[in-house]
Amino acid sequence: MVAISKIATGNGHGENSPYFDGWKAYETNPFHPTERPDGVIQMGLAENQLCFNLIKKWVLQHPEASLCSAEGVNKFKETALFQDYHGMPEFRQAVAKFMGKVRGDRVNFDPDRIVMSGGATGAHEMVAFCLADPGEAFLVPTPYYPGFDRDLRWRTGVELVPVVCESSNNFKITRNALETAYKKAKEANLRVKGLLITNPSNPLGTILDRETLKSIVKFINEKNIHLIGDEIYAATVFMEPEFVSISEIIDEVECNRDLIHIVYSLSKDMGFPGFRVGIVYSYNDAVVSCARKMSSFGLVSSQTQHLIASMLSDDDFIDNFIVESKEQLFKRHKYFTWSLSQVGIGSLKSNAGLFIWMDLRKLLKEKTLEAEMDLWRVIINEVKLNVSPGSSFHCNEPGWFRVCFANMDDHTMEVALLRIRTFIFRQNEAMVPRKLCTRSSLKLSFSRRRDDFMSPSIMSPHSPLPQSPLVRART
Repeated sequence: MVAISKIATGNGHGENSPYFDGWKAYETNPFHPTERPDGVIQMGLAENQLCFNLIKKWVLQHPEASLCSAEGVNKFKETALFQDYHGMPEFRQAVAKFMGKVRGDRVNFDPDRIVMSGGATGAHEMVAFCLADPGEAFLVPTPYYPGFDRDLRWRTGVELVPVVCESSNNFKITRNALETAYKKAKEANLRVKGLLITNPSNPLGTILDRETLKSIVKFINEKNIHLIGDEIYAATVFMEPEFVSISEIIDEVECNRDLIHIVYSLSKDMGFPGFRVGIVYSYNDAVVSCARKMSSFGLVSSQTQHLIASMLSDDDFIDNFIVESKEQLFKRHKYFTWSLSQVGIGSLKSNAGLFIWMDLRKLLKEKTLEAEMDLWRVIINEVKLNVSPGSSFHCNEPGWFRVCFANMDDHTMEVALLRIRTFIFRQNEAMVPRKLCTRSSLKLSFSRRRDDFMSPSIMSPHSPLPQSPLVRART
């Protein structure tokens, strides 16, 4: 057999993880309401599918935005031909404007600093290539997205050093935790080149407050290391307090702006992961120049740039979309967490993202990662839900699971919640014998509870539907 490269044959991609194993379980037996009702329900995919009706309506009303239509065909040739890797000016302008709008127009972004990439995955790798050499390291607060092990490490040779955050203070990033991780990296003879933060957090669904962000900026300034702010969930903040971008903080505190970089995309905020629109925004001229050269390896297609520029330039549509998306996320999050609470399942208090950080610690046979994996296998193989165990997010405290709630319709969500309810009921029965309850009565009881929750008296004394405080403040 002819040998291939070490990178190709190594385990650097990170597929040997329960995070990806859950996806494989879903792919081999995906749930379908009629064709495969006993299949695995995908709750490990952070997709925002709650406002596709608005996107579909806009596309139907603007056929000229698509080059493959009678209305748009006149621009087909000029767009199909070679485009400069800087990106179409109208695309960069529209993205810069959208980034500002998502942040409440409290900060402006320069279109000339917008560098495009193939999704946030490509953007993260691009930043890693620009900022660090093989063997150098980035600090990353835990728990963090499992894909970072692939995105930042696989082809760059960069190391990731966990900044251990704990549930005792709701996984907040502290100066002490940062200093401890920095010291450990130094003891391991690793040169620390930067700190990567996700804000809002994946998997926690929380945001970093202003004081924490100021502390982080002060830390990287003192150490003279880079700060990468992953802000791809910026528009998913559906409840107060509002999102604060690192771009706002650097206007408030003294810092070396050459150390500040933002990764963004339209995968989560607009629900377009298939479009592969990733963005690197750097305040460092050298990084912008280098990243733009590297973007040749992962450009956004001209057709996608054209469509995105047209859509993001429609102010009325975007304003309405942002408000409606927050409202739908708020309703889904409120109902989902309430439903779990009815069977005694808690979660970390959160106000952003497309998921919750579910607390199943009390279901562990013992407080070990092995016990967490045993519980996860039961959930995957018997309950048939693809949820992601905390250990795959480098959480050092067993029993936490990330559960995505925005990637499914209402019926699928109800089936998933019924499975959880049935599972918890059986767990309780195994521990303390109680009067048996049939599956049909469980379903009836659950439906009644949902009807009660969705009634005006439960949701709000003044409005027929629960409404996000952020939305109320703007309407």
